[in-house]
Amino acid sequence: MPFPRGKKPNVTAGSKIPKLLGKGMENQEEGPQVKRSSSSPQGAPKKRTAFVDITNAHKVHISLPGTKKNSLKKTQKKKATTTVSDKNEANLTKSESVSSESQEEENQRGEEETPAEELVVVEAVPPRELPPHLRRPQIPEEFDIDTQHQDDPTLTPQYAKEIFDYLKAREEKFILCDYMSIQPSLNAGMRAILVDWLVEVQENFELNHETLYLAVKVIDHFLSTAPVNRENLQLIGSTAMLIASKFEERCPPCVDDFLYVCDDAYKREEVIAMETSILQALGFDINIPVSYRFLRRYAKCVSASMETLTLARYVCELSLQEMDLVPERGSLLASACLLLALVTKELGGWSPILVFHSGYGVSELVPVVRRLHSMLTSPPDDKLLAVRSKYSHKVFFEVATIPTVDLEVLERALQ
Repeated sequence: MPFPRGKKPNVTAGSKIPKLLGKGMENQEEGPQVKRSSSSPQGAPKKRTAFVDITNAHKVHISLPGTKKNSLKKTQKKKATTTVSDKNEANLTKSESVSSESQEEENQRGEEETPAEELVVVEAVPPRELPPHLRRPQIPEEFDIDTQHQDDPTLTPQYAKEIFDYLKAREEKFILCDYMSIQPSLNAGMRAILVDWLVEVQENFELNHETLYLAVKVIDHFLSTAPVNRENLQLIGSTAMLIASKFEERCPPCVDDFLYVCDDAYKREEVIAMETSILQALGFDINIPVSYRFLRRYAKCVSASMETLTLARYVCELSLQEMDLVPERGSLLASACLLLALVTKELGGWSPILVFHSGYGVSELVPVVRRLHSMLTSPPDDKLLAVRSKYSHKVFFEVATIPTVDLEVLERALQ
Protein backbone atom coordinates (compact mmCIF):
# COMPACT_ATOMS: atom_id res chain seq x y z
CA MET A 1 0.00 0.00 0.00
CA PRO A 2 1.76 3.23 -1.07
CA PHE A 3 2.48 5.82 1.52
CA PRO A 4 0.53 9.10 1.17
CA ARG A 5 2.56 11.84 -0.29
CA GLY A 6 2.58 15.22 1.34
CA LYS A 7 1.65 18.41 -0.47
CA LYS A 8 4.39 20.23 -2.24
CA PRO A 9 5.27 23.54 -0.58
CA ASN A 10 4.29 26.66 -2.49
CA VAL A 11 7.26 28.23 -4.15
CA THR A 12 7.21 31.99 -4.67
CA ALA A 13 9.18 33.87 -7.20
CA GLY A 14 12.78 34.26 -6.17
CA SER A 15 12.56 31.79 -3.28
CA LYS A 16 14.96 29.35 -4.94
CA ILE A 17 17.73 31.98 -5.10
CA PRO A 18 20.07 31.52 -2.12
CA LYS A 19 20.77 34.75 -0.25
CA LEU A 20 24.47 34.14 0.29
CA LEU A 21 25.28 37.80 0.90
CA GLY A 22 23.56 40.16 3.30
CA LYS A 23 21.41 43.08 2.36
CA GLY A 24 23.41 45.78 0.71
CA MET A 25 26.47 43.55 0.02
CA GLU A 26 27.23 43.51 -3.68
CA ASN A 27 30.24 42.58 -5.77
CA GLN A 28 32.09 45.60 -6.95
CA GLU A 29 34.82 45.16 -9.51
CA GLU A 30 37.48 47.81 -9.92
CA GLY A 31 39.15 48.61 -13.18
CA PRO A 32 38.41 50.36 -16.43
CA GLN A 33 37.38 47.15 -18.26
CA VAL A 34 34.38 46.49 -15.98
CA LYS A 35 31.11 48.15 -16.88
CA ARG A 36 27.96 47.98 -14.81
CA SER A 37 24.69 47.22 -16.49
CA SER A 38 22.03 49.76 -15.76
CA SER A 39 19.33 48.04 -17.79
CA SER A 40 17.76 46.25 -14.78
CA PRO A 41 14.19 47.29 -14.08
CA GLN A 42 13.63 49.53 -11.14
CA GLY A 43 13.37 47.58 -7.88
CA ALA A 44 14.76 44.30 -9.31
CA PRO A 45 17.82 42.73 -7.62
CA LYS A 46 21.12 43.36 -9.33
CA LYS A 47 22.79 40.39 -11.05
CA ARG A 48 25.80 39.03 -9.27
CA THR A 49 27.85 35.84 -8.99
CA ALA A 50 27.39 33.61 -5.96
CA PHE A 51 31.14 33.25 -5.33
CA VAL A 52 34.05 35.47 -6.24
CA ASP A 53 36.75 34.14 -8.57
CA ILE A 54 39.59 33.35 -6.18
CA THR A 55 42.23 33.81 -8.90
CA ASN A 56 41.28 37.51 -9.17
CA ALA A 57 40.57 37.97 -5.50
CA HIS A 58 43.19 40.71 -5.17
CA LYS A 59 41.37 42.73 -7.82
CA VAL A 60 37.94 42.51 -6.18
CA HIS A 61 36.71 44.50 -3.24
CA ILE A 62 33.46 43.83 -1.44
CA SER A 63 32.00 46.90 0.17
CA LEU A 64 30.43 46.60 3.57
CA PRO A 65 27.01 48.13 4.23
CA GLY A 66 27.03 51.68 5.44
CA THR A 67 30.48 52.61 4.02
CA LYS A 68 30.87 55.45 1.56
CA LYS A 69 33.95 56.06 -0.54
CA ASN A 70 34.67 58.97 -2.80
CA SER A 71 36.72 58.86 -5.95
CA LEU A 72 39.82 60.15 -4.13
CA LYS A 73 39.85 57.23 -1.70
CA LYS A 74 39.31 54.77 -4.58
CA THR A 75 42.30 56.16 -6.48
CA GLN A 76 44.52 56.05 -3.39
CA LYS A 77 43.51 52.47 -2.54
CA LYS A 78 44.11 51.35 -6.13
CA LYS A 79 47.61 52.77 -6.07
CA ALA A 80 48.27 51.27 -2.67
CA THR A 81 47.07 47.87 -3.81
CA THR A 82 49.30 47.97 -6.87
CA THR A 83 52.31 48.95 -4.77
CA VAL A 84 51.70 46.24 -2.21
CA SER A 85 51.24 43.56 -4.86
CA ASP A 86 54.50 44.51 -6.58
CA LYS A 87 56.36 44.37 -3.28
CA ASN A 88 54.85 41.00 -2.46
CA GLU A 89 55.99 39.52 -5.78
CA ALA A 90 59.53 40.78 -5.27
CA ASN A 91 59.72 39.44 -1.73
CA LEU A 92 58.35 36.06 -2.87
CA THR A 93 61.02 35.74 -5.58
CA LYS A 94 63.76 36.68 -3.13
CA SER A 95 62.57 34.22 -0.47
CA GLU A 96 62.42 31.37 -2.98
CA SER A 97 66.01 31.91 -4.06
CA VAL A 98 67.23 32.12 -0.47
CA SER A 99 65.36 28.99 0.60
CA SER A 100 66.71 26.95 -2.33
CA GLU A 101 70.30 27.98 -1.53
CA SER A 102 69.90 27.15 2.17
CA GLN A 103 68.40 23.76 1.30
CA GLU A 104 71.39 22.86 -0.92
CA GLU A 105 73.81 23.88 1.86
CA GLU A 106 72.00 21.71 4.41
CA ASN A 107 72.07 18.72 2.06
CA GLN A 108 75.81 19.08 1.48
CA ARG A 109 76.47 19.51 5.21
CA GLY A 110 74.38 16.42 6.02
CA GLU A 111 76.28 14.28 3.51
CA GLU A 112 79.62 15.38 4.96
CA GLU A 113 78.68 14.89 8.63
CA THR A 114 76.98 11.42 8.39
CA PRO A 115 79.60 8.64 8.67
CA ALA A 116 79.00 5.30 6.97
CA GLU A 117 79.41 3.28 10.18
CA GLU A 118 76.36 4.96 11.81
CA LEU A 119 73.87 3.65 9.23
CA VAL A 120 71.28 1.38 10.89
CA VAL A 121 70.31 -1.82 9.11
CA VAL A 122 66.71 -2.86 9.83
CA GLU A 123 66.15 -6.59 9.70
CA ALA A 124 62.93 -8.02 8.33
CA VAL A 125 60.55 -9.03 11.14
CA PRO A 126 59.06 -12.49 10.58
CA PRO A 127 55.25 -12.58 10.50
CA ARG A 128 53.66 -13.33 13.83
CA GLU A 129 51.93 -16.68 14.06
CA LEU A 130 48.16 -16.55 14.62
CA PRO A 131 46.78 -17.97 17.87
CA PRO A 132 45.04 -21.34 17.61
CA HIS A 133 41.51 -19.93 17.92
CA LEU A 134 42.06 -17.67 14.89
CA ARG A 135 43.55 -20.28 12.59
CA ARG A 136 41.39 -21.80 9.90
CA PRO A 137 40.83 -25.53 10.36
CA GLN A 138 42.84 -27.77 8.11
CA ILE A 139 40.42 -29.76 5.94
CA PRO A 140 41.78 -32.88 4.22
CA GLU A 141 41.42 -32.79 0.47
CA GLU A 142 39.11 -35.80 0.38
CA PHE A 143 36.75 -34.10 2.86
CA ASP A 144 36.75 -30.64 1.26
CA ILE A 145 33.28 -29.90 -0.13
CA ASP A 146 33.56 -26.11 -0.43
CA THR A 147 36.53 -25.47 -2.71
CA GLN A 148 34.46 -26.18 -5.80
CA HIS A 149 32.26 -23.19 -4.92
CA GLN A 150 35.03 -20.61 -4.59
CA ASP A 151 33.40 -18.37 -7.21
CA ASP A 152 30.01 -18.30 -5.46
CA PRO A 153 30.06 -15.71 -2.64
CA THR A 154 26.53 -16.65 -1.51
CA LEU A 155 27.82 -20.02 -0.26
CA THR A 156 30.70 -18.44 1.71
CA PRO A 157 33.06 -21.36 0.91
CA GLN A 158 35.92 -19.79 2.89
CA TYR A 159 33.94 -19.87 6.15
CA ALA A 160 31.29 -22.59 5.65
CA LYS A 161 33.05 -25.14 7.86
CA GLU A 162 33.60 -22.58 10.64
CA ILE A 163 29.98 -21.39 10.44
CA PHE A 164 28.56 -24.87 11.00
CA ASP A 165 31.11 -25.61 13.71
CA TYR A 166 29.92 -22.47 15.45
CA LEU A 167 26.26 -23.45 15.09
CA LYS A 168 27.01 -26.91 16.44
CA ALA A 169 28.78 -25.41 19.47
CA ARG A 170 25.92 -22.96 19.98
CA GLU A 171 23.44 -25.83 20.33
CA GLU A 172 24.69 -26.44 23.85
CA LYS A 173 22.99 -23.23 24.94
CA PHE A 174 19.56 -24.37 23.74
CA ILE A 175 19.30 -27.91 25.08
CA LEU A 176 15.78 -28.65 26.34
CA CYS A 177 14.21 -31.31 28.50
CA ASP A 178 10.72 -32.76 28.77
CA TYR A 179 8.87 -29.70 30.08
CA MET A 180 5.37 -31.22 30.15
CA SER A 181 5.75 -31.83 33.87
CA ILE A 182 5.40 -28.07 34.47
CA GLN A 183 2.41 -27.74 32.12
CA PRO A 184 -0.61 -29.10 34.00
CA SER A 185 -3.15 -28.10 31.33
CA LEU A 186 -1.11 -29.35 28.31
CA ASN A 187 0.10 -32.70 27.02
CA ALA A 188 2.22 -34.05 24.16
CA GLY A 189 -0.85 -34.61 21.98
CA MET A 190 -1.85 -30.96 22.12
CA ARG A 191 1.65 -29.90 21.17
CA ALA A 192 1.62 -32.30 18.19
CA ILE A 193 -1.69 -30.85 16.98
CA LEU A 194 -0.25 -27.34 17.23
CA VAL A 195 2.83 -28.32 15.19
CA ASP A 196 0.59 -29.99 12.60
CA TRP A 197 -1.38 -26.76 12.28
CA LEU A 198 1.84 -24.72 11.90
CA VAL A 199 2.85 -26.95 8.99
CA GLU A 200 -0.35 -25.93 7.22
CA VAL A 201 0.30 -22.26 8.01
CA GLN A 202 3.82 -22.51 6.61
CA GLU A 203 2.51 -24.14 3.43
CA ASN A 204 -0.35 -21.64 2.95
CA PHE A 205 1.89 -18.61 3.47
CA GLU A 206 4.66 -20.23 1.37
CA LEU A 207 7.21 -19.58 4.08
CA ASN A 208 10.71 -21.03 4.24
CA HIS A 209 11.16 -24.36 6.00
CA GLU A 210 13.65 -22.71 8.35
CA THR A 211 10.78 -20.51 9.57
CA LEU A 212 8.73 -23.55 10.57
CA TYR A 213 11.62 -25.21 12.43
CA LEU A 214 12.52 -21.99 14.24
CA ALA A 215 8.90 -21.39 15.26
CA VAL A 216 8.69 -24.85 16.85
CA LYS A 217 11.95 -24.20 18.72
CA VAL A 218 10.63 -20.87 20.00
CA ILE A 219 7.44 -22.57 21.22
CA ASP A 220 9.37 -25.27 23.09
CA HIS A 221 11.70 -22.79 24.76
CA PHE A 222 8.81 -20.58 25.84
CA LEU A 223 6.75 -23.48 27.20
CA SER A 224 9.75 -24.65 29.21
CA THR A 225 9.85 -21.39 31.18
CA ALA A 226 6.38 -21.16 32.78
CA PRO A 227 2.98 -22.90 32.70
CA VAL A 228 0.40 -21.57 30.24
CA ASN A 229 -3.32 -22.00 29.76
CA ARG A 230 -4.66 -24.35 27.13
CA GLU A 231 -6.67 -21.52 25.55
CA ASN A 232 -3.49 -19.60 24.75
CA LEU A 233 -1.67 -22.44 22.99
CA GLN A 234 -2.72 -21.40 19.48
CA LEU A 235 -1.89 -17.78 20.33
CA ILE A 236 1.60 -18.89 21.36
CA GLY A 237 2.03 -20.90 18.16
CA SER A 238 0.91 -18.12 15.81
CA THR A 239 3.03 -15.53 17.64
CA ALA A 240 6.08 -17.81 17.51
CA MET A 241 5.56 -18.16 13.76
CA LEU A 242 5.34 -14.37 13.48
CA ILE A 243 8.65 -13.98 15.33
CA ALA A 244 10.32 -16.65 13.20
CA SER A 245 9.02 -14.98 10.03
CA LYS A 246 10.56 -11.67 11.03
CA PHE A 247 13.88 -13.46 11.56
CA GLU A 248 13.94 -15.69 8.46
CA GLU A 249 11.69 -14.18 5.78
CA ARG A 250 12.44 -11.38 3.38
CA CYS A 251 8.77 -10.28 3.39
CA PRO A 252 7.18 -11.69 6.56
CA PRO A 253 3.40 -11.82 7.01
CA CYS A 254 1.87 -9.09 9.15
CA VAL A 255 -0.05 -9.42 12.40
CA ASP A 256 -3.41 -9.26 10.63
CA ASP A 257 -2.48 -12.32 8.55
CA PHE A 258 -1.96 -14.40 11.67
CA LEU A 259 -5.17 -13.07 13.19
CA TYR A 260 -6.93 -14.27 10.05
CA VAL A 261 -5.53 -17.83 10.20
CA CYS A 262 -6.58 -17.95 13.88
CA ASP A 263 -10.13 -17.15 12.75
CA ASP A 264 -10.05 -13.91 14.76
CA ALA A 265 -9.96 -15.84 18.01
CA TYR A 266 -7.51 -13.30 19.44
CA LYS A 267 -7.10 -9.56 19.30
CA ARG A 268 -4.22 -7.63 17.86
CA GLU A 269 -3.20 -6.37 21.29
CA GLU A 270 -3.00 -9.96 22.57
CA VAL A 271 -0.63 -10.98 19.78
CA ILE A 272 1.65 -8.02 20.44
CA ALA A 273 1.62 -8.67 24.18
CA MET A 274 2.42 -12.36 23.61
CA GLU A 275 5.27 -11.42 21.29
CA THR A 276 6.76 -9.29 24.05
CA SER A 277 6.38 -12.10 26.58
CA ILE A 278 8.06 -14.68 24.33
CA LEU A 279 11.00 -12.43 23.47
CA GLN A 280 11.56 -11.56 27.12
CA ALA A 281 11.40 -15.23 28.13
CA LEU A 282 14.03 -16.08 25.50
CA GLY A 283 16.20 -13.09 26.38
CA PHE A 284 15.67 -11.79 22.83
CA ASP A 285 18.02 -14.53 21.61
CA ILE A 286 16.12 -16.34 18.85
CA ASN A 287 19.10 -17.37 16.72
CA ILE A 288 18.54 -21.01 17.62
CA PRO A 289 20.29 -23.64 15.43
CA VAL A 290 17.68 -25.83 13.71
CA SER A 291 18.07 -29.32 12.27
CA TYR A 292 17.02 -28.26 8.76
CA ARG A 293 20.23 -26.26 8.21
CA PHE A 294 22.44 -29.15 9.29
CA LEU A 295 20.48 -31.56 7.10
CA ARG A 296 21.20 -29.61 3.94
CA ARG A 297 24.88 -29.31 4.86
CA TYR A 298 25.33 -33.03 5.54
CA ALA A 299 23.43 -34.03 2.39
CA LYS A 300 25.90 -31.92 0.42
CA CYS A 301 28.77 -33.97 1.85
CA VAL A 302 27.61 -37.10 0.00
CA SER A 303 26.18 -35.26 -3.03
CA ALA A 304 22.72 -36.61 -2.21
CA SER A 305 20.06 -36.23 -4.86
CA MET A 306 17.08 -33.96 -4.35
CA GLU A 307 14.81 -36.95 -3.83
CA THR A 308 17.06 -38.37 -1.10
CA LEU A 309 17.28 -34.98 0.59
CA THR A 310 13.49 -34.59 0.42
CA LEU A 311 13.02 -38.00 2.04
CA ALA A 312 15.31 -36.95 4.89
CA ARG A 313 13.39 -33.68 5.17
CA TYR A 314 10.13 -35.61 5.43
CA VAL A 315 11.45 -37.69 8.32
CA CYS A 316 12.89 -34.58 10.00
CA GLU A 317 9.62 -32.65 9.69
CA LEU A 318 7.65 -35.55 11.12
CA SER A 319 9.99 -35.56 14.12
CA LEU A 320 8.87 -32.03 15.04
CA GLN A 321 5.65 -33.52 16.42
CA GLU A 322 7.43 -36.01 18.71
CA MET A 323 7.80 -34.77 22.26
CA ASP A 324 10.50 -37.30 23.16
CA LEU A 325 12.75 -35.92 20.39
CA VAL A 326 12.63 -32.35 21.71
CA PRO A 327 15.78 -32.76 23.88
CA GLU A 328 17.86 -33.96 20.89
CA ARG A 329 20.33 -31.57 19.32
CA GLY A 330 19.44 -30.37 15.82
CA SER A 331 22.71 -31.57 14.31
CA LEU A 332 22.27 -35.06 15.79
CA LEU A 333 18.66 -35.28 14.64
CA ALA A 334 19.57 -34.16 11.12
CA SER A 335 22.34 -36.78 10.95
CA ALA A 336 19.94 -39.55 12.01
CA CYS A 337 17.33 -38.47 9.43
CA LEU A 338 19.92 -38.47 6.65
CA LEU A 339 21.28 -41.86 7.65
CA LEU A 340 17.78 -43.35 7.60
CA ALA A 341 17.15 -41.84 4.15
CA LEU A 342 20.46 -43.19 2.79
CA VAL A 343 19.69 -46.69 4.03
CA THR A 344 16.14 -46.49 2.64
CA LYS A 345 17.46 -45.49 -0.81
CA GLU A 346 20.25 -48.12 -0.58
CA LEU A 347 22.97 -45.50 -0.89
CA GLY A 348 25.26 -46.84 1.82
CA GLY A 349 25.74 -45.98 5.45
CA TRP A 350 27.50 -43.31 7.47
CA SER A 351 30.66 -42.53 5.49
CA PRO A 352 33.90 -41.01 6.88
CA ILE A 353 33.18 -37.63 5.26
CA LEU A 354 29.93 -37.45 7.21
CA VAL A 355 31.75 -38.33 10.40
CA PHE A 356 34.24 -35.52 9.73
CA HIS A 357 31.67 -32.78 9.05
CA SER A 358 28.97 -33.82 11.54
CA GLY A 359 31.24 -34.95 14.35
CA TYR A 360 29.03 -37.98 15.09
CA GLY A 361 29.83 -41.63 14.72
CA VAL A 362 27.31 -44.33 13.91
CA SER A 363 27.12 -45.43 17.54
CA GLU A 364 25.86 -41.98 18.58
CA LEU A 365 23.11 -42.05 15.93
CA VAL A 366 21.74 -45.52 16.63
CA PRO A 367 19.18 -44.60 19.36
CA VAL A 368 17.73 -41.71 17.38
CA VAL A 369 17.59 -43.70 14.12
CA ARG A 370 15.66 -46.48 15.83
CA ARG A 371 13.21 -43.96 17.29
CA LEU A 372 12.65 -42.40 13.84
CA HIS A 373 12.08 -45.81 12.29
CA SER A 374 9.46 -46.56 14.95
CA MET A 375 7.78 -43.24 14.18
CA LEU A 376 7.54 -44.06 10.48
CA THR A 377 6.17 -47.57 10.99
CA SER A 378 3.55 -46.57 13.57
CA PRO A 379 0.01 -46.04 12.23
CA PRO A 380 -0.66 -42.37 11.44
CA ASP A 381 -2.94 -40.34 13.66
CA ASP A 382 -6.06 -39.05 11.95
CA LYS A 383 -5.47 -35.64 13.55
CA LEU A 384 -1.87 -35.34 12.33
CA LEU A 385 -1.97 -35.61 8.55
CA ALA A 386 -0.48 -32.30 7.43
CA VAL A 387 3.12 -33.52 7.01
CA ARG A 388 2.20 -36.79 5.31
CA SER A 389 -0.21 -35.01 2.97
CA LYS A 390 2.39 -32.35 2.16
CA TYR A 391 5.11 -34.85 1.21
CA SER A 392 2.71 -37.01 -0.79
CA HIS A 393 2.64 -34.32 -3.49
CA LYS A 394 4.61 -34.62 -6.72
CA VAL A 395 6.52 -31.47 -5.85
CA PHE A 396 8.11 -33.43 -3.00
CA PHE A 397 8.64 -36.58 -5.10
CA GLU A 398 5.84 -38.33 -3.17
CA VAL A 399 8.40 -39.46 -0.60
CA ALA A 400 5.68 -40.03 2.00
CA THR A 401 4.51 -43.04 -0.04
CA ILE A 402 7.95 -44.70 -0.11
CA PRO A 403 7.91 -47.92 1.96
CA THR A 404 9.90 -47.75 5.17
CA VAL A 405 13.10 -49.80 5.18
CA ASP A 406 12.97 -53.12 6.94
CA LEU A 407 14.26 -53.11 10.51
CA GLU A 408 16.75 -55.94 9.87
CA VAL A 409 18.28 -54.09 6.93
CA LEU A 410 18.52 -50.99 9.07
CA GLU A 411 20.22 -52.83 11.92
CA ARG A 412 22.86 -54.26 9.56
CA ALA A 413 23.60 -50.74 8.32
CA LEU A 414 23.96 -49.50 11.88
CA GLN A 415 26.55 -52.10 12.88
